[in-house]
Amino acid sequence: MALEHDQIEQDQIEQAQRISDVVTREQSRLRNFIRRRVPDPRDAEDILQDVFYEFVEANRLLMPIEHVTAWLFRVARNLALKQRTANQLRLRRIVEFNETLPEQHVDRNPNPEERLQSRQRQTRLLAVMRALPEQDRCCLYLRAEGLRYREIAATLGISLGAVSIALTRSLARMGRVVEG
Repeated sequence: MALEHDQIEQDQIEQAQRISDVVTREQSRLRNFIRRRVPDPRDAEDILQDVFYEFVEANRLLMPIEHVTAWLFRVARNLALKQRTANQLRLRRIVEFNETLPEQHVDRNPNPEERLQSRQRQTRLLAVMRALPEQDRCCLYLRAEGLRYREIAATLGISLGAVSIALTRSLARMGRVVEG
């Protein structure tokens, strides 16, 4: 009986260490991934904590997680989408209440030619990114975070071929903007 108790305790210690290792390994990448999707850094940190909470709970409940990294990014993506939806609803309420948002202040000081060109290119790239289908954009972000094609496919629940096509299509569109 004492031997079983010792074994259970040892298993719990090992599980806690595995969880800690995953958190340490993935925390920075997940934080960056979430921050790209959620404008408020405090919301991003809350989501990051929620992702790890879900991970600990899944381990506590002995849920099988085949690809841990992919699972974490999928949970992060889903929570970020929920947060974005909540933010959009909140913004709509503010707009409806105020009827219009105040104009954004634009720096009207003249810039050197190179800085202007850089800004224009950045604007065009941003427009291309926003115009990409959600799946293509997610593939691009996950690849930028260092995930492999297989991990991206598992995270988004799509085929490896779909990941390859999405990345090729996205990079080609962005390349055309950079080149001309």
